Amino acid sequence: MLILPNDRAADAAMLKACLPTGELGSLLDAIANALPAIAARLAAGKLPGDPAAPCGHNESGDAQKALDVGAHDHIIAALRGCGVRHLLSEEAQAVEVLDANGNYDIAIDPIDGSGSIGIGAPLGMLFVIYPTGPANFCRKGSEAVAAGYASFGHSLDFGFTTGQGVHIATYDGRDFKMTAGDIQLKSEAGTIAYNASNERHWSPGLQAWASDLRAGADGPRGRNFNMRWLAAAVGELHRILLKGGAFMYPADRRDGYREGRLRLAYEAVPIACLIEAAGGRATDGTNRILDLMPATPHQNVPLVFGAREEVDIIARYLSEEN
Repeated sequence: MLILPNDRAADAAMLKACLPTGELGSLLDAIANALPAIAARLAAGKLPGDPAAPCGHNESGDAQKALDVGAHDHIIAALRGCGVRHLLSEEAQAVEVLDANGNYDIAIDPIDGSGSIGIGAPLGMLFVIYPTGPANFCRKGSEAVAAGYASFGHSLDFGFTTGQGVHIATYDGRDFKMTAGDIQLKSEAGTIAYNASNERHWSPGLQAWASDLRAGADGPRGRNFNMRWLAAAVGELHRILLKGGAFMYPADRRDGYREGRLRLAYEAVPIACLIEAAGGRATDGTNRILDLMPATPHQNVPLVFGAREEVDIIARYLSEEN
């Protein structure tokens, strides 16, 4: 490994020592321990085979890739015997029962951003943990006891919350060690993430918001903004937790997008748990994500998250369009 002038021996605390005690901590540890194998396969690229090879479609109609299915199977194997009763995954239509006597339920997106598999762009994993309850996962995100994510980038990072702050650990090749704790977002966003190519399909209020945003210091907002779009919600989450900002993927007029595009149970809810624990907000544009009750396990939803002030400003533009 290249050694930089200011490098030193890593003396950060071990992840396992910072997890809650008992079964919940063991469950979070099992998820973290499953991540290096996925990261290693990503790092191997196409040398052993194409991780982006098509292999069907998931319940939402998105094309599944080899890594999507492989990561799903890998996580299920890692969670057997860890006290998980019901598991809902983006890559399986039906909810799976891992342990009929388990005390926890998990909703998970094994690979978020899979459209970018094989090109070096950020990918990740999202999950939320509940006390065991209805097998159809029709419950509010506010009932969750933990949530977390993995970021597969130039480093392998694992972020989690049990409701009190967000904490991030980085894999050093042998173990996860803590690199950030009790993260708190700034209330004001300087960097905004959205897919500008979809703007013409948005509602009038959101188009007005984007127009005023781009006008910068010369417009009604009175200041300049930076723009980012990683095409992976988990990548945006990781960046926003570390650097601040806001993200938006709204509903729009296109078929298949009228109810939003991200999944409530295993994308929006985990993100909302993490963002709120860091002092930010997460909504569907107007309503708090963690107050929504999904009608179906794979339900779509619009998603706005990040700095409190920007999320509130977006809600105001939406309220004024009627």
